[in-house]
Amino acid sequence: MPNETPTTPSVIDSEALAKLQAWQGRSETLADDITAAPVRALSATLDRDDALPEAGTRLPELWHWLYFLPHHRQSEIGEDGHAKRGGFLPPVPLPRRMWAGGRLNWEPGNPLQVGDRIARTSTIASVTHKAGRTGELVFVLVRHEVRNERGLALTEEHDIVYRAAAQPGEAGPPPTPAPKDAAFSRDIVPDDVLLFRYSALTFNGHRIHYDRRYVTQVEGYPGLIVHGPLIATLLVDLLRRNVPGAQLARFEFRAVRPTFDIAPFRVHGKPGADGKTFSLWGEDADGWLTMQATAVLA
Repeated sequence: MPNETPTTPSVIDSEALAKLQAWQGRSETLADDITAAPVRALSATLDRDDALPEAGTRLPELWHWLYFLPHHRQSEIGEDGHAKRGGFLPPVPLPRRMWAGGRLNWEPGNPLQVGDRIARTSTIASVTHKAGRTGELVFVLVRHEVRNERGLALTEEHDIVYRAAAQPGEAGPPPTPAPKDAAFSRDIVPDDVLLFRYSALTFNGHRIHYDRRYVTQVEGYPGLIVHGPLIATLLVDLLRRNVPGAQLARFEFRAVRPTFDIAPFRVHGKPGADGKTFSLWGEDADGWLTMQATAVLA
């Protein structure tokens, strides 16, 4: 991408980038409680038949995304349904915002549990800018540390990408065929109800997940976008369904291509030679790779 020539004038020059990079090092700490109701709700959303959670029930990996939710006042919400730019995250002047991936490490012997009082310290680690054939991109890396009463439980790096508005006739990057050697798979129907329920559970007002007029006419996509964190959660859920008792030490994922609600998609997995490392991936209805992930068992 660095050798490509932008097709539109630059929005972010060196001065603008310097202002955005002034956010590097900013930190905030939020507190929350791991309550049972969101756990029951996500279990139902994922079509699981889990026992009712109670105090001491271990929180499945990635389900901590049900907590530390943004509670911005309605007057603080921007056109895209997210909070207006600025505040903790830098005010990147590019309209399309996506969760692009992340890396997580769980501390051994200290799982998050229902009933825990938890705190998350988040820090803006870096703000970087690239320009290519499809326009400008700004990447914001946020590092999180989650603690309970027993100490550090989880560290997470969260990749956020901001993109320029879609241009008429714009072609995306060439797609990558999904691997065909899965050991286990599951078909997912991303209907409006699934996307609504996950948005509601994570208090995610981003209109690309529920407002079809907005996502097609303003952001230029062909349909509602399936949440990247939901696909990551479905990948880990697939592993849990096929490896009973699996507990993760590490997980990393990268969104490769958007997944839309206009057709079913599939999630896949296969074990590595060591029996502890698993490759996981998403595949759209056309056979293209949508998400890559690696999970390492504890």
